[in-house]
Amino acid sequence: MRVLHVIPSLAIGQGGPTVAMGVIERALLAEGIDVETVTTDDDGRGLRNGKGNASPVLENGCVRRYFRKNTEFYTVSVSLTRWLLQEVRHYDLVHIHALFSFSSIAAAFVARQAGVPFVFRPFGVLNRYGVTQRRPFLKKLSLQWVEGPLLTDAAAIHFTSQDEANQAAILGIPFRSVILPLGLEALRLPTPEADHPPTILYLSRLNPIKNLESLLHAWAILAARYQEWRLVIAGSGEPEYREQLRALASSLSLDHQVQWLDHVSGDQKSQLLANASIFVLPSFSENFGLAAAEALLAGKACLLTPGVAIASGAAAAHAAIIAGPDADSLAAALESMIMNPELRQQLSKHALDYSSLELSTQRLGKRLVELYKGILAKHD
Repeated sequence: MRVLHVIPSLAIGQGGPTVAMGVIERALLAEGIDVETVTTDDDGRGLRNGKGNASPVLENGCVRRYFRKNTEFYTVSVSLTRWLLQEVRHYDLVHIHALFSFSSIAAAFVARQAGVPFVFRPFGVLNRYGVTQRRPFLKKLSLQWVEGPLLTDAAAIHFTSQDEANQAAILGIPFRSVILPLGLEALRLPTPEADHPPTILYLSRLNPIKNLESLLHAWAILAARYQEWRLVIAGSGEPEYREQLRALASSLSLDHQVQWLDHVSGDQKSQLLANASIFVLPSFSENFGLAAAEALLAGKACLLTPGVAIASGAAAAHAAIIAGPDADSLAAALESMIMNPELRQQLSKHALDYSSLELSTQRLGKRLVELYKGILAKHD
């Protein structure tokens, strides 16, 4: 079975979508699927990764092709479209990641024209937050005339949580949905550093959707009472927004109790997770919550908000605490976790149990293959 994946960008700054794409590739390769991924050479706003010549590159165990982006808006790539027109018919199925992006729409149109079944994974943009933020009027028109008909014609819409599927259903677009949670490889953490202070860790992109302002205000409520604790904020983001957050922390007199790190990976990331006493993801909206999944796999006591789609399942398994996204609710939940080491220990145990059962790459790979085979059987 030959499966083509199409995604607008694999830039590190994209965070979860880039990580998830790598996980999906490896999960399918382990199941014997012939995987190829096409994307643009986007490496952030105004940046390119230098690979945009469409040549096959062996990365992550599979072939990837990068095509030059022609515009920042919509990540238009003419060369990617030409390639799709020539090559899509040679694949059994196309799995398209993201909506409201040129590459996604081009891939769906070309696949439909070639008679190749295609699947959409919408990245959460069909939920309440996704359709009302960033050009909502344009999204409404685009859903009506462009994405909507393509969603209806798709062989399946791949949602990563029941909550994401429920919110998308409110739009009233007829489509065939399937819920396949993402998976991650098991994490092996180093020993926590002996002299490291007790730490609350945020480890994700810096973006307004992540609600870091409320987290900083929540920590300002608690910081004076727990001066031995530190809040570590690790992640990349637009420089201007990052400076806004740091200015807010300064205005709240948090300079000595907040540590700022850029994007981390590898051993540095593992050490951060090992040192963390509490992991927090206070987002307004996450169609899955890959950063939270990583923390659960690491056995961390997690504080999540209702907008994190994975939160409800984790909380039902007693593997995470859910608090409202406002500063007072976050502060109250954080304080209860700080004051109760036994609670943190219980959350840690349940997090390991829950994640090993629900968030494995093996399960993801098998369920994706099952989905693909079912689609191809109907298509034939």
